[in-house]
Amino acid sequence: MRNLIPWRKKKKNEVMPAESRRENLFGRFFDDAFWPSTDFFEDRSWFPRMDVSEKKKEIIVEAEIPGMEKNDIDVRLNGRRLTISGERSWDREEKEKDYLRCERSYGYFNRSVDLPAEVNGNKIDATYKNGILKLVMPKTKESAIRTIEIKT
Repeated sequence: MRNLIPWRKKKKNEVMPAESRRENLFGRFFDDAFWPSTDFFEDRSWFPRMDVSEKKKEIIVEAEIPGMEKNDIDVRLNGRRLTISGERSWDREEKEKDYLRCERSYGYFNRSVDLPAEVNGNKIDATYKNGILKLVMPKTKESAIRTIEIKT
């Protein structure tokens, strides 16, 4: 259950209204009704939102990863499983700040998705701009969409 609730270290005198506690407990539980992968249950504090689209000759993945440097993001491809991981540091100073609400997430993330087709791992174009990681992955010739004739 601990992994289903966004967590952060609380200050001693932090006051959280009942409505906020309820929102923290249940608000994000159904964000992704079809959980992204089995690594949903890993211990992590956040994961980037992703869009995956398939075109005739390529698959495009766009992930929201704001507040990071491109060198802090790791992208791996193992067969048809794409994994994006990294760590966003907590770099805010706490001096004379009494937060009433802290919603930004920090820490390690690991997000995996199974691609709908085989891609050429040597020709992936990866760019990171304005907090968006974009991967354009050309499909291999073997994975191109084709019609299969059914014989009787």
